[in-house]
Amino acid sequence: MKALLVLALGSLCATAMADEVPTDVARHSVPVEEYTYSTDLDIAKVISMSEVPNVCEVVPARMEYEDSNGQRHILRYSVMGNGCSNG
Repeated sequence: MKALLVLALGSLCATAMADEVPTDVARHSVPVEEYTYSTDLDIAKVISMSEVPNVCEVVPARMEYEDSNGQRHILRYSVMGNGCSNG
């Protein structure tokens, strides 16, 4: 019975701690910018890029990067999927 009580309280505490994480992340969230041909890019360091799916069509992609001032940006753009073949 004690083991069941400890298990229930442990899962309740883990859930409470998990609820606090998005609040902290939301405070530091970076707005997503849409890429256009006129977008002036200042990319000093690429942090991450989304995977391009294996389809033969235009798909959305995201890149997270830092500019020359150290500010973090998230850029959304379109890219051709990797699933096309020339034959």
